[in-house]
Amino acid sequence: MRDAYANVTVRETLPIVARTASANGTGVDRAAGGIMFQDAAIIVHTGTITDGTHAIDVQESDDNSTWASVAAAELQGTEPSIGAPDDNKMYVVGYKGTKRYLRASVTASSTTSGGIYGASVLLANPRNAPVVQP
Repeated sequence: MRDAYANVTVRETLPIVARTASANGTGVDRAAGGIMFQDAAIIVHTGTITDGTHAIDVQESDDNSTWASVAAAELQGTEPSIGAPDDNKMYVVGYKGTKRYLRASVTASSTTSGGIYGASVLLANPRNAPVVQP
C-alpha cells in the first residue's frame, strides 16, 4: 500500500501548552511499533504567542538518554525562532540524519506570558508497510 495512511505516522514530542520556560520534548522512536522509519520531519505548530522568543532546537539520540543538537547539514529548512508575530503558524524541519530518537527542545527567553505551541515528529517511509496507527 503506497498511501499516506499506510506509510506515515505522527508522534508528539512537545505537547501544545502555554509556555513561559525552556523545555525538552519527549523522545520519539523512529522504530515506532517495531518498524524503522527512514524519513522524519519535525512540525512545530503555534497558537497565540504573546511575548518572548522561543527558539526550537531539533535534537537526536542513539539511546533516548544522551541528546545532542542536530547539525545544520542534517536538517532541511531552518529551526524556527518563534515570537509575537508568529501566531497560528506551522513550521516544518526535515531530518536527514540516522539517529534512532528525535525530539524538539525549546529555549524560551524574555517571556512573561509566553505563548501556546507544540511540536510533533512526522515519521515516513517505513521499511515495512502498512503502518499500524496508534
